[in-house]
Amino acid sequence: MNRRGFFAAAAAVAFSVTLSVAQPSAHAETRLNVVATTGMIADAVRQVGGDLVEVKALMGPGVDPHAYRQTRTDIAAITRADLVLWHGLYLEAQMEDFMRDLAERRNVVAVAETLPENMLLGHDDYDDKHDPHVWMNPNLWSKVVIAVRDALTEVKPEAQETFKANASAHLEDVAELAQYKTTVLSSVPPESRVLLSAHDAFNYFGSAYGFEVMGIQGISTESEAGLNRISELVDLLVERNISAVFVESSVPDRNIRAVIEGAAAKGHTVTIGGELFSDAMGEDGTYEGTYLGMIDHNATIIARALGGEAPENGMQGKLGAGS
Repeated sequence: MNRRGFFAAAAAVAFSVTLSVAQPSAHAETRLNVVATTGMIADAVRQVGGDLVEVKALMGPGVDPHAYRQTRTDIAAITRADLVLWHGLYLEAQMEDFMRDLAERRNVVAVAETLPENMLLGHDDYDDKHDPHVWMNPNLWSKVVIAVRDALTEVKPEAQETFKANASAHLEDVAELAQYKTTVLSSVPPESRVLLSAHDAFNYFGSAYGFEVMGIQGISTESEAGLNRISELVDLLVERNISAVFVESSVPDRNIRAVIEGAAAKGHTVTIGGELFSDAMGEDGTYEGTYLGMIDHNATIIARALGGEAPENGMQGKLGAGS
């Protein structure tokens, strides 16, 4: 084969490979490629988008969004995405500038920032910001689901009716979850409605269900818990005879254990009431790895640990049973 023939053959092979490997299938072309920062947002996309979306969550189980920084892999995924959804409200603090710059050039939506300001709680550390942990109140999260629906519709308007129907079905499940939370948490004796955990991720929970919420750290896990703060909480546990505190799946438990040890030194026994999902959901492929399962788990664990009544396996008997 002469030189010209060799290059012609090589070009033909390269073109064939491009067609067979690089080109998306007709089925793939119908699916929106969506990147979400948190597992909670990714779950909402799956519920609303159904078979019409392919979604990637940047932050998996146990990942702290307050400290997370985008990786090269994340940037590559975002570059290929048809739509990027992030929470906002300074939750992804280390990615804030990156996301706002990206929004000037691509389809990028901060879904929690669509909530009316009068529904948001203040931020303990910043006067000009709000507490981002809105998913702790299902009634607020339902509005974020609507924002996800609208963002998907904006990019793929021909699927509007499908997105609308899927969102309505999911919102019915979220409403059932909200009612379950109200029922089991109202069974906790009023004097026991104190939730102490690693950081202030549960203020929306406390506001909605009448619990006094205390975190060792502030709203952001980047804030430090000083010895004075731990000492204050030890005194409070002893004084008010609080017997259970909670660890979080995405926050180290060293500060919680310091509080427990401090109470023990004063002759007061405090146990860990359970592990709560605060800034991340459970393992992929499990019920707890969905928004419904995450919040069902938290409500059930809190109610049972603080003297209330709740079924051991949660709202639908699915806790601990996988997906």
